[in-house]
Formats: sequence, C-alpha cells, structure tokens
Amino acid sequence: MAIHPPNQGFIFWPVGTGDSTTVRVADTVYLQIDLHHMAKSEDDEDPAWPVIDELIEILPTLRDKPYLSVFALTHPDQDHCRGFEDLNDRVIVSEIWMSPRTFREFRDNNDLCDDAQAFHDEAMRRVQASIDAGGDPGRGNRIRIIGYDDLLEEPDFDGFPEALLSIPGQAIGILDGDDLSEVFEAFVHAPFKDDSFGDRNDCSLAFQITLYNDHGAGRALLMGDLSYPVIRRIFDRSDDSALAWNVLLAPHHCSKSVMYWQDEGDDDETLKSDIVRDLENAALDPGYVVSSSEPVPAHNRPGDNPPHAKAKRQYQRIVPNDFICTHEPHDGGHPAPVIFEVSESGCTYVGESGSSKPMSDALKAAGAVTVAPATAVGFGRDTK
Repeated sequence: MAIHPPNQGFIFWPVGTGDSTTVRVADTVYLQIDLHHMAKSEDDEDPAWPVIDELIEILPTLRDKPYLSVFALTHPDQDHCRGFEDLNDRVIVSEIWMSPRTFREFRDNNDLCDDAQAFHDEAMRRVQASIDAGGDPGRGNRIRIIGYDDLLEEPDFDGFPEALLSIPGQAIGILDGDDLSEVFEAFVHAPFKDDSFGDRNDCSLAFQITLYNDHGAGRALLMGDLSYPVIRRIFDRSDDSALAWNVLLAPHHCSKSVMYWQDEGDDDETLKSDIVRDLENAALDPGYVVSSSEPVPAHNRPGDNPPHAKAKRQYQRIVPNDFICTHEPHDGGHPAPVIFEVSESGCTYVGESGSSKPMSDALKAAGAVTVAPATAVGFGRDTK
C-alpha cells in the first residue's frame, strides 16, 4: 500500500541502518538521494521498507514506466546504493548525480559492491553520451558530476561539458534539464577536491536542499557519511544561509564521529563542542534531527558501529523540536516513513501522511505521460 507523499517535501524511509531520502520537488518531479532497498520480506513483521517498490507506487510515469527525475549517490557504500541496478531496470532514471570518487574507487581498488559497480558502469555510459552530444544528452542519459578530481582530466572525460560539472560553493537549480530554481535549490558543500584521496566516507556529497513554496521554505542538510574534519571545513567555508536547516539528516547514521574526534597526537577522542554549537546555531524553527538507522541503543560498547547513543544525546541537546529515528515505531506500530511537508507556511513534520493513492494514479492506469512540464506550476519562490 503506497504512502501519500507530500505535495512538496522530504521523505526518509525506514531501511535499517542506511540512507534512502526522497525529495518531492514538484507535482511529478522527484529527487532520490541514496538507496538502501531491502527486498520485501514474506514476514509481515519485517520493519524494513522496500524502497523501490514504494517509489514505483508514487512516481509519475512515462510510456507506462515509472519515471524518476534524478538519482543522487552520495558515495558508493552498499548501505547507500543497495538496489541501484534493480532501480535502473524497473524505473526510468532520467539523470544521476555523482562524485568523481566513484570512478577513482573503481579504478584504484576494483572492490565496489555489485550495485556500486552497476552505478559506475551506468555513469560512464552517460559521461560518453554527454560528450557525444556536446551538452545535454536528453532524458535517461543525463549526468551531473559534483566535485572536481584529477580523473576528469583523463581521456575518458575529454570533452565532458563544463555545464554538467558542479563544485562546492555552487547552487544547482536545474533538475532533469528544467530550470526549477523558483522551487528548488541544492547548495553543494562537498566533496572538496583534496578529499578525493581520503577515506571513502570523507568524499560524500553534501548538500543543503531548499524547497520554496511562495512565502514558505523548507531546508534539509544532508551530509552522507561525513565526519568531524570535513564538516568542520564546511562550516568554516560556507555562509550561514547555506547551512541553515529545518531537517538535519544525522551524518553516517547518527555516528559519534560527527562531534567526537581524536586529533593527531591525542590519546583519546574528545567532544568537539565547536561543531555541536555550530549545528545548533544553524537550526531553524521548526527543526528536527533524523537518524536513518536502527533504533539508537541506550549505550554502546567500544567499537560498535552507528548509531551511537552519545551522538543522539548531543543532538537531543540542540534540536529545536525532536530527534526522530526512522526505525522507531510510530503510534505503537511498525516504523513508517518520516515525512516533512513544505507549504506556503513553511516546513511541517507530518509523520506518515496516510495510504491514499496520489492523484496521478488514474493517469497511470490510462498509460498517460505524467512527467512534469518544463516549468513547475502552482507554487514558487516569493519574489516580491
């Protein structure tokens, strides 16, 4: 049974400890950031949601096939790309966003998981299509590379259109070939160029996603699996307006590495109160922290993977409204998608917005084309 997505807003899916975030930008324009598709279990008690199956229920269609405007991969770990090959088979993925690190990881180590390798292969196909076209290669072939790397100077990328490359400090308002800057902006925070040779997590894409609706706006800060050093650089380099958040997706599934760090020469990790303070100062009202993870334990043993209890405690100290874990049951039942709606009055947490079908289903049944027009209709940024 499909959820009823917000007319405009953010959906955080319960997928275990992994990331799957859906942004509904406009009526038929969806941006999917990361994917951790858990195959539907025959056991009704299984709390993980099969994201691809759910997306197929809510996406618009083109020629009777579900249509996703953009898929963005923050980094090629399995808990961020599980199911991509299946998604690409079952859905028209019109555009993908990725970091050059995906290419470097494949070339240097050749140890990508199957879905990450499938993403790499699809990305290279689209790179060549963009080179051949000398620009926008059209629906189903589009790619945007985010972040700069020396790999882009190699022959495989010779002639790649500069207009399809974005770097930190730039804002993206074009989705799937359409200028949607009246209702959408993705401000790029990372990866920095010199992060390309570091730990894979440190090369995560990081965005502030802003949705505009007349006088209202909703802002989400999404930073993949970044840890303290890179997040510190982001806050040092970016303006306050580009760091503001109504929704903060706790980096690396509520990992303590965001605010507990062992500097070179230190014997132990210590709390970095500077980043806690900066995250608090960037919070808007309303403001929520979302942990895309299994329930956070009351305590952790040394060496435990995220989520971490001590990170949750720090977020609870600073969050204006609430800390929400995607796998904590809602209303005494199973975990449900964590949904925020953006309207002309701002950003609102609406929980699970029900199971009614979206209006476009009648058109789907008729096999109609329900992909968005070039310009979003019905709401936009207030320019008065």
